[in-house]
Amino acid sequence: MTLTRYTALVIGLVAVPLSAMAVLWGADDPTGLRSAAFGAGLAGLNAIAAYALALLAQRGSNNIFMAAVLGGMLARMALMLGAVAYGLGMLDLRRLPLVTALLTYFVVFLTFELLTLNRRPHAAEPLS
Repeated sequence: MTLTRYTALVIGLVAVPLSAMAVLWGADDPTGLRSAAFGAGLAGLNAIAAYALALLAQRGSNNIFMAAVLGGMLARMALMLGAVAYGLGMLDLRRLPLVTALLTYFVVFLTFELLTLNRRPHAAEPLS
């Protein structure tokens, strides 16, 4: 699956439930909806970055693979921690909706990414 198609699917998986939440829950608790949208959006961006790094890692040598996977994971974890701290501290978002949406979407996107990467064809490697 191409990165463009994967990105479109991730955006759809974020937008549809959030739209339903906005209709059903938005007027009662707009801060909770903003918090959930922030968490879901953050998980979506993380999923897109993870998939892009995984595609990059598959194309290169072992050094590129290790740099993309390990370095990318460290960078994404640091950015997500900073974004959550910023959202809770500076944007005055609520903790429970943000963390619930972030963790739920993270698990969904991680499962989706693993299934997608597992179905990609791999180049035949010569046996040594």
